[in-house]
Amino acid sequence: MSFYLVAGVAAPTDASALADHLPTERPRHYPSDTTDAEWQLIAAHIPAGGRRGRPVVYPRRDVVDAIRYLSHNGCQWRALPADFPHHKLVYHYFKTWTSDGTLNRCHNALREQVRQHAERRHPQPTAALVDSQSLRAAETVARPSRGYDAGKHVNGRYLEPVLACL
Repeated sequence: MSFYLVAGVAAPTDASALADHLPTERPRHYPSDTTDAEWQLIAAHIPAGGRRGRPVVYPRRDVVDAIRYLSHNGCQWRALPADFPHHKLVYHYFKTWTSDGTLNRCHNALREQVRQHAERRHPQPTAALVDSQSLRAAETVARPSRGYDAGKHVNGRYLEPVLACL
């Protein structure tokens, strides 16, 4: 799941959501860093925290930028540059936001905003396209985990489908 937005979409933002988050002092020099306009859209969907437990030390914007950096570059968690929060903290928030549905809700809300502002688009997609991939399997691969893809003429393994909403 990634946080990339379509440029040029203006939507009303909640100023109180921005005030709940710690300001960031980290300079923005990676292509995956959030712009101020993107952060205004995302901030309302990211929990600010700090109500109970330890006080918040790292701005959530820096955590979001670190997750976007990982998604953009496809590197390991330990390979995060030093100007981001510690990789264990970033992984903790990624795992927490994935399991509690924060990332999914953010993605869905942003998709609906983009679709509302696009011409002749309904906020909810009405069609979807599913594609899958098959890989050739060696003879040593167990029979229950492989099969024959007649469309591609491949005796192999089935990989996860890719879903694209139209």
